[in-house]
Amino acid sequence: MQTDRFHMLGNDGKNIFVQEWAPETDSAPVKAVLQIAHGMCETGERYAELASLLTAHGYAVYVNDHRGHGQTAGRPEALGDAGENGFDRIIEDLLLLSEVIRDRHPHVPLFLLGHSMGSFLTQKIMCLTEGRRYDGFILSGSNGPRSMLSLGQRLASAQARMQGEIHRSLLMNTIVFGPYNKGFGMRTPFDWLSSDPEEVDRYMNDPYCGQICTTRFFRDFFTLLRQIHHSNLLKGLVTDKPIYIFSGEKDPVGMRGKGVRKLIQLYQERGVSDLEYRLYPDGRHEMLHEVNRHEVAGHILQWLDRQASRLIGDSPRMTS
Repeated sequence: MQTDRFHMLGNDGKNIFVQEWAPETDSAPVKAVLQIAHGMCETGERYAELASLLTAHGYAVYVNDHRGHGQTAGRPEALGDAGENGFDRIIEDLLLLSEVIRDRHPHVPLFLLGHSMGSFLTQKIMCLTEGRRYDGFILSGSNGPRSMLSLGQRLASAQARMQGEIHRSLLMNTIVFGPYNKGFGMRTPFDWLSSDPEEVDRYMNDPYCGQICTTRFFRDFFTLLRQIHHSNLLKGLVTDKPIYIFSGEKDPVGMRGKGVRKLIQLYQERGVSDLEYRLYPDGRHEMLHEVNRHEVAGHILQWLDRQASRLIGDSPRMTS
């Protein structure tokens, strides 16, 4: 596959690092584009294996490193802090990248895949007017409505007031991530990510992964989580676009399947017309880095092929 790395300017002038993976040959038009919103404390580079499969089948893949992450953060000390109104800015960046993609690939279907934190950002985009620029959505390692979010938001806000907004919050990190390893052993603090120890070690050895986030990052994250399932925001949910949800049955982020099923039920009740989902037995949080990741990636490819074929066949807009 061909790889392009570039920076785009955010609406506030921030340099946002972007990677594009494209098919090896330019002889055939790109079938469709997948944009990826990566998770918390990781980078877009970790989706290169998925991109390798998709580009071999005619897709282009784009991913930007979020603010406070990867090469967008730049300096190690900047990791884990998205800045003031960081999550609003991150969503602006994702939507800005979609415009770049549309300019580069006009008349081609565009899908958005969000993993973990990226899935919650995607859930919000699905409820915004701008969400209609996408032709479908994929949610990985996600969750549905839950309680106690206001408490987490208040705790993070209180700590921000007392210790500063850019204080590295071990307290919030422990509250959010501490329970996740329960039942998975204690070889590492990140065994909950995958049952493949090599993938866990690769995450731990990546200098751009696993950082402790700031108090304002956690505060704004809890704010996002409260927003995405509020009835006022859900009034704007795009119900006529296809949605594919997948998760591990043992993923603690999705409450070991319970939270994911609540999300599926929520979207069904809201009238989403094309909803598919898979929960993988024994799978943990990062299904794209699990022992059966090739199967998981294959299911994504199958879903994209179906949706892209339908769009190209149904709409004159979707022709190259």
